[in-house]
Amino acid sequence: MKKLIDLHCDTISELQKRGADETILENHLCIHMEGMKCAGTMVQFFACFADGKEYEDGKPVWNGRHRQIGPEAWDRAYKAVLDMIRRIRKEEQEGLVVVESYDEILENDRQHRITAVATVEEGGVINGKRERLEELYRLGIRLITLTWNYENCLGYPNSRDSGVMNQGLKPFGLEMVERMNALGMLVDVSHLSDGGFWDCIRVSRAPVVASHSNARALCNVPRNLTDDMLRALAEKGGAAGLNFYPVFLREEVSEVTVQDIARHAAHMIAAAGEDLPAIGTDFDGFVCRDVTGYISGPGEMERVWEAMKQQGITERQLDKIWFGNALRVLKAVI
Repeated sequence: MKKLIDLHCDTISELQKRGADETILENHLCIHMEGMKCAGTMVQFFACFADGKEYEDGKPVWNGRHRQIGPEAWDRAYKAVLDMIRRIRKEEQEGLVVVESYDEILENDRQHRITAVATVEEGGVINGKRERLEELYRLGIRLITLTWNYENCLGYPNSRDSGVMNQGLKPFGLEMVERMNALGMLVDVSHLSDGGFWDCIRVSRAPVVASHSNARALCNVPRNLTDDMLRALAEKGGAAGLNFYPVFLREEVSEVTVQDIARHAAHMIAAAGEDLPAIGTDFDGFVCRDVTGYISGPGEMERVWEAMKQQGITERQLDKIWFGNALRVLKAVI
């Protein structure tokens, strides 16, 4: 069976909204044990995601067109993230084990167990408090997506506003990247401004990942990466997880197919080499209500494999995309 490493899903934050009735073992979401077993999942990254605006108390504050999240909201969001981390631990079972190191991943694989890696999507929850990064590491977080869709203590998000998009990391953000390197945490540049991306490439001493981002040359949205960015990520020894969200695959969203995922994979290989692309599905982070016949979960990953073969991607390259490139980065960092 083919092995799969998926660098990003939003399943845990969605399960938190549904209470205790649904679990990773069995739920009505995309990611569950049956689907992961069908896909041959080796490692599933579970993002602890807290949308800052949902934790605001009072009227939102705007700076021009951009929402500003206050410190109290970030503190409440941090508590929600801690609850999600506890939830992941409670979800452990014989066939799914949370790990904190590369060696543990290999041991789980030998024991035919699926590995869960806990991550944080939205570095704003650190809220300028250095001790929070240390606590997150102690609790098992091994990847942090530095921003989501708001300015935070680390930097600025991707944006159609060039004044925001060109902004780099803040001094505290640069400090946190260096500390993440020292601890052994993956720096994730998905959702980050272009300026912040280039700061991470410049400052990080370890490989950097874009856990769920596609090629801007094929779908011109700020969340995707330019060819220059793809090459820089590859030269850094990093990886880019192919995002299955139709909005980031093609402009005609209603016409999206798994072949679009394959097109982005082939483009990444052509632009930056076969050691760059990985998988970062973003499952449970989007709903495809207007798309018929599209992939609905990891149990259908065989369709993506076949689409990539039709695109001319070789079996060796497929193995790298499915697990090899991500595993190499994990060995280098955690």
